[in-house]
Amino acid sequence: MAAALQLDDFALLDEDECEARIRAAKKQLGERAVLLGHHYQREEVYRHADLTGDSLKLAHLAAETEAEFIVFCGVHFMAEVADIVTHGQRTVVLPDLAAGCAMADMANLAKVKTCWRELAEVLDPDEQVTPVTYINSAADLKAFCGSHGGIVCTSTNAPGVLKWAFERREKVLFFPDQHLGRWTAWNMDIPLDDMVVWDFTKKMGGLTPEQIRNARVILWDGFCSVHQMFQPDHIKQFREQHPEGKVISHPENALEVCRASDYVGSTETILKTVHASEPGTHWLVGTELNLVNRLAAEMKPKGVSVQFMSPMVCMCSTMFRVDPQHLAWTLENLVVGNTVNRIQVPQDVAEPARVALDRMLAIA
Repeated sequence: MAAALQLDDFALLDEDECEARIRAAKKQLGERAVLLGHHYQREEVYRHADLTGDSLKLAHLAAETEAEFIVFCGVHFMAEVADIVTHGQRTVVLPDLAAGCAMADMANLAKVKTCWRELAEVLDPDEQVTPVTYINSAADLKAFCGSHGGIVCTSTNAPGVLKWAFERREKVLFFPDQHLGRWTAWNMDIPLDDMVVWDFTKKMGGLTPEQIRNARVILWDGFCSVHQMFQPDHIKQFREQHPEGKVISHPENALEVCRASDYVGSTETILKTVHASEPGTHWLVGTELNLVNRLAAEMKPKGVSVQFMSPMVCMCSTMFRVDPQHLAWTLENLVVGNTVNRIQVPQDVAEPARVALDRMLAIA
């Protein structure tokens, strides 16, 4: 094993040299390594991915791969999922450990345990509440759900997951993204009056015992900062300019944005829907900028126009941390026999987390 290559030696590489070195390292690694790329990843990294998808698709792909190394071009929770679903039998690497998720950080294990304990002052949560965590969460929250009869969901399978949850208990605690939970429950004909928001900065979530007892869905006060930017006025202005245009949004958007859209769905759904559109169609898309820009470039030759919903440029800044320099450094270290930034979930966390993930994958 050679000495580890230092990241500082890669930091100033220009794009062309990075491109060449990434390709060379991938060629040397061959089938030993697979690069998984999330749709929100920047283009100069995304182009090197062997397999691409949203969170659900990448979880399936990770579980199916036989490669020795999984290099995850995404964020921390995605790499954790890959380690969990492969039972630690693959070496999972995240090129930049700072690539996290601000939404996921809004719910941590201490806060969720406090919530569960406070709910127990009003009802019996282990008999009455199914905890559901969005896949955009840390492994220990997935483990909490696995240990308390709960489950994981993605933006693709949230309806099926909530159906599963309500078949088991009368209430759902949904974290960390309130908007996905609200949109999914609303489409199940659950009235907004039957949903409450748990403010984790306040005692009892800022709710009264009566509100807790009457609620069917308890939504964590979390959100995606990118999707917070999109507003109903953006859709209104688009429709004034393009009366025949179509609007598609991610369910992490606010309910008002989703209701004003023609279609709502995961990143995979957005891609499939726009790819299937006829020439001359004009789309307004409410999700992350890298995906929208890539989609616009793909569809332009087909006579389909794709427009980013917000007038302000906004991308997933934590996803953006995985850059070509970090990727080249990661791959070249693997070539010389060094593993950097390995993601390993402790077994006492991985086992109950896998229970919650397996429940989700069985539904999907």
